[in-house]
Amino acid sequence: MSRNEENDKTVRTDGVDASAVPQAEADRGTDRGTGRGPAIRRRSFMQGAGATAAGLAMPTVIRGLKTARAAEGKVKIGHIEDLSGNLAVYGVQKFHAAQLAVKEINEGKTLKGGPVGSGGIGVMANYAAKAPVMGDGDKDLKFVNKGGDMTGTGMAFVQDEDVLIDSGESGLLGREVELIAPDGQSNNNIWQQLTRRLIQEDKVDCLVAGFTSAEREAIRPIVDKAKQLYIYTNQYEGGVADSNTFCTGAICEQQVIPVVDYMVKTFGPRIYTIAADYNFGQLTAAWTKAFAPLVGGEIIQEEFVPLSVSDFTTSIARIQAAKPDWVFTLLVGSNQSNYYPQASAAGLEYPMASTVNMAQGYEHRRFKPPSLNRMYNCINYMEEIPTARNQAFVKRWYEMFPDDPYIGQMAQNTYFSIHLYAKAARLAGTTDQESVKKALESGFSIEAPEGAVFLEPSTHHCSHYIRLATADAEHNVSFVREWPSIQPWWLQRIGVNLVKHKEYKQYIPDEDPFFSMFGKKK
Repeated sequence: MSRNEENDKTVRTDGVDASAVPQAEADRGTDRGTGRGPAIRRRSFMQGAGATAAGLAMPTVIRGLKTARAAEGKVKIGHIEDLSGNLAVYGVQKFHAAQLAVKEINEGKTLKGGPVGSGGIGVMANYAAKAPVMGDGDKDLKFVNKGGDMTGTGMAFVQDEDVLIDSGESGLLGREVELIAPDGQSNNNIWQQLTRRLIQEDKVDCLVAGFTSAEREAIRPIVDKAKQLYIYTNQYEGGVADSNTFCTGAICEQQVIPVVDYMVKTFGPRIYTIAADYNFGQLTAAWTKAFAPLVGGEIIQEEFVPLSVSDFTTSIARIQAAKPDWVFTLLVGSNQSNYYPQASAAGLEYPMASTVNMAQGYEHRRFKPPSLNRMYNCINYMEEIPTARNQAFVKRWYEMFPDDPYIGQMAQNTYFSIHLYAKAARLAGTTDQESVKKALESGFSIEAPEGAVFLEPSTHHCSHYIRLATADAEHNVSFVREWPSIQPWWLQRIGVNLVKHKEYKQYIPDEDPFFSMFGKKK
């Protein structure tokens, strides 16, 4: 039995009444979510990781929810993800990320970073105090490289390569960290039951949970009623302004805006949007429709597809008839990912963009080329990022989980978010949730595998190192452009300040006149 299979066996959702769940939803709970597809390939530099993994300790404690009892003195992190069903292709990765982070904390490790103050500098902390350039009259500027020598290709900033360091203690505040990680089973009703039990019975110190926005919104009222510290690690449509919720994934101003700008300028203005039919797909499509006119683009057609759909014959025919310049795909889950091989087989060769695909569901690994040919996505993380800090993270991951097919964006977010929680608790000197929330609002920067991430205090969202990734006809990934730090500016623009004024709502683009003001056609 593989180590991954052993880990999966320890996760149960005891006591959840599946009979209360619609049968169509309950039927999804048969897939264990390995996410393996026809084109999975092990990265060559990870070969032999299985031999190393055998000796690794597993100090995290994963327990079934029904039998959960508070362990005296332990710091308890509740973690709900979909380990079975339609969304398990993402949930298993996130669960493994939580295991790795908790293991490292219990072994006395932490990521570099700390409070740098409100309005903090994030990745800009790595810039030189004076611009490292020299002018030669009318000649091109020359840059100074990391070693101080003159070069024509140097960088104006550098990143630390070694970001995992000693924390000075084993565990957190002298206590072992315990991970309580039940299976949400890709079912929102079960998510609500599990959230209540983690909060009311297990009394978790921190809740880290949620893939879809529908899952987040299903549990957020429960979180707010209990004033539970909640970290949502997913890339999403943005707009959540909640005093109890910290959103550490990338949002539309960090993904939609740069990728739409690039695609319109590179391929043309006519956009066909096909999106998952729930709040994520609808609101991300709204962002796209609002922003596209600002860069000369137009949405020629929108289509919203239920998560249960796996046959895209009709959608492909509509796209062929519409003749767009490119297609914006906001498709979620194992069912909807079938769009890509079907579109390829039908000869649909339009360039594609996304905020979801490749980085989350690793479709470029799961499906045979050229299904993802000319796919573009502005991501904050992919396994293929070639930096030394990321390669070290990838190595640690596959030493612990040698059978995993991929490390996705949401997995990395979960990993650094749990380390971020631990750093905030150390700053607060307690796991008291209100104290930790205040510590998180102090302006934290953390050195994640992607690069430096800054948690903006007033909106509870993060700046990210954004890269524009693309796949070619052979599904090789390259990075076309990079933005070392894109801030989560939209909630600030409309006046949200959770440090001064508590809120518990989600804003949408229609509430901001900025978009309609510039998006009207004359």
